[in-house]
Amino acid sequence: MTEGNFVDYVKMYVSSGNGGKGSSHLHREKYIAKGGPDGGDGGRGGHVIVRGNPNLWTLLHLKFKKHFRAGHGEHGSSGRSFGGDGEDVYIDVPLGTVIRDTETNEILFEITKEGEERILAEGGKGGLGNWHFKSSTNQTPRYAQPGIPMEERYVTMELKVLADVGLVGFPNAGKSTLLSVVTSAKPKIADYEFTTLKPNLGIVKYRDFQTFVMADIPGIIEGAAEGRGLGHYFLRHIERNSILLFLIPADAEDIRKQYDILLDELRRYNPEMLDKERIIAISKSDMLDSELKAEMKAELDNELPVPYYFISAVAQQGITELKDVLWKLLN
Repeated sequence: MTEGNFVDYVKMYVSSGNGGKGSSHLHREKYIAKGGPDGGDGGRGGHVIVRGNPNLWTLLHLKFKKHFRAGHGEHGSSGRSFGGDGEDVYIDVPLGTVIRDTETNEILFEITKEGEERILAEGGKGGLGNWHFKSSTNQTPRYAQPGIPMEERYVTMELKVLADVGLVGFPNAGKSTLLSVVTSAKPKIADYEFTTLKPNLGIVKYRDFQTFVMADIPGIIEGAAEGRGLGHYFLRHIERNSILLFLIPADAEDIRKQYDILLDELRRYNPEMLDKERIIAISKSDMLDSELKAEMKAELDNELPVPYYFISAVAQQGITELKDVLWKLLN
């Protein structure tokens, strides 16, 4: 999937259907002069329903369709004939989609399961026909209920990527390169910061035809939790990952400091992120000779609070061991 086709944020207008009016008809037939009330009920207005679709990975299909309107309920008629219900409208979304009320920013619900359906705008109830109001004291009611009006709202849909492993790191740490090596994904790779502006997903093939999903999250900068750069835009995609793989280049000035900054940004954005499994991969380690690696290892053993592994995506060093560790943690 190309970067331009990954859409994870859309705003739209939705409206349900009006409920149909109840009928106030009085029965008339040859030889029956006063047949009494027989007005039927109005039909229910159509709902706007959001449905989880596991075959979708992005909100691209909603990018250019910003209005969804359900059908109106039909009016009741004579002979206690009920009006037909309005046509429901379904909006298919990928799993991991959060729906908010645009005006209040309140989260309405989240779609996380295949086939899950939630009503976004409820159709108006149909009005009752006049035969419901017949009584011993009022045998020919000439009134019926109107239908309940439609519901309309502006909503925002945000996609939070659902992946087993999320790559976390500063810009240009080698996340896209690693993803391109361990999966069939083709992320944009270049020697400048913020090459990746949208999350990339790839399926990692493991032994015995088993797989897991890895996500390359755009680089985090210091202050991202406060919205610096595109902070919130990036960080929300990390919330759904089972394991966080911190990628720090071997030529970083201070590996522990980089890890602490990244972890602090996650903590400030959402403290629950610290409950996830975390491991560190020291990328670009093909630049290190065995002596320098041993020296760095002795130093990092005392400094880093989580397991770490030396890897090089370009030289294919440590990749198999890393996959083994990730698979073990996932299972």
